[in-house]
Parts: sequence; structure tokens; C-alpha cells
Amino acid sequence: MRRSVPAPAEQMIAALIPVPLPRVRPPRPPLPHLPARSTGPDQVEPHLDVGRLDPSGRISARPLLHRLGWPPGHRVQFDIAHGAVTARSNPVGRHAIGATGLLAIPASVRQLCHLAAGAVVVLLADPAHDVLLVYPARTIALVLADQLAAGDGS
Repeated sequence: MRRSVPAPAEQMIAALIPVPLPRVRPPRPPLPHLPARSTGPDQVEPHLDVGRLDPSGRISARPLLHRLGWPPGHRVQFDIAHGAVTARSNPVGRHAIGATGLLAIPASVRQLCHLAAGAVVVLLADPAHDVLLVYPARTIALVLADQLAAGDGS
């Protein structure tokens, strides 16, 4: 009968283990400079439009995007506030205006705002604040109906 003898534990020799080299972090690139906004009465007034979501969650909002100065490829960040989708200009935003000038609302944002394909939306571009608001048409209808019922719509 053979007895199994445990093998001696391996030990690393300190001389064979290289010393880690210090790593220098690369410098952060500077943020891009945004062009100065145009001024004038037409450039600072909010503008409205109506659109319809296509099956991919895109909206044709070219006139409003042009008023905001957001060309195709312009980076934006989406948020939700008071039942509306907000799109704000953000040089490091995760989303961009499409090559054809369409605004593609992410699926997660559409689901949280209950926006399905074909939904009618009211768009508000506010160049003074560099923001585009997207409201479901039913939300605007309810607000107007509440004002009418309260006697504020006269």
C-alpha cells in the first residue's frame, strides 16, 4: 500500500515577483466649447409643435430642433419631470439627435410616461433654457379641461 504524502506547498520567491509599475492617469480632455446662442425675439420665445411617435419612438421635430440649435449628432440627456419628457442639451449626453433630424426617445423613458407607438405628443422648445419638453397630448387635454371646469378658461 502506498501512502500519499502531501506535496510541499509552493512558495513564491519575492525576487521573481515584479514590483507593480506606477500608472499615470491620462489627463481628462477639456469639455467642448459650446457656441454662443443667438439672441433676438424669435430665438428666445418658446415654440410649440405637435408630433406623433413612430413605432421606434422617434418624433419628427426638425423645426423645433433647428430653433434650439440642435443639429444631427447633437448630444442630449433625457429626464422625466411632471409627466413630461425633458430633453436637455448635454455635450456628454448618452443620446444624440438622429442623422435625419429625428428625436429618438429611449424606450425606458417612453414606458415611464406611458407613450406608445402612434401617441400624439405636444412639443415645447424653450431656447432660453436650451430644453425641449415632450408632453403626452392627453396630459395637455386634461390640464385644459381642468382649467375650463375651474372657470379659468373663459
